[in-house]
Amino acid sequence: MFETLGITSGQLQKVAQPIVEVCNAVIPVLLIVVGALGSIWCIFLGVKYARADDPQEHEKAKKGLRNAIIGFVLIFVLLLACKIGFDVLQQWYESY
Repeated sequence: MFETLGITSGQLQKVAQPIVEVCNAVIPVLLIVVGALGSIWCIFLGVKYARADDPQEHEKAKKGLRNAIIGFVLIFVLLLACKIGFDVLQQWYESY
């Protein structure tokens, strides 16, 4: 496929291998950091929600907690998708 463009499989592997290695090293660390920070932030907002006396503060804390959980889950899913995507990329370029 890439031979028509003048790219050999060795050249493709030289370019893709370092990218995949760096991403495979960074993504697990990011998953740990996101998990820890997301958990701490959700606990903080949960306490804020539980301590809210005014109904307006209660609703504000509830929205903040909901948004934090959605953001936390979204970031986690995107990092996992990147991890899976880089594994597929690695298998793809090794097949050439």
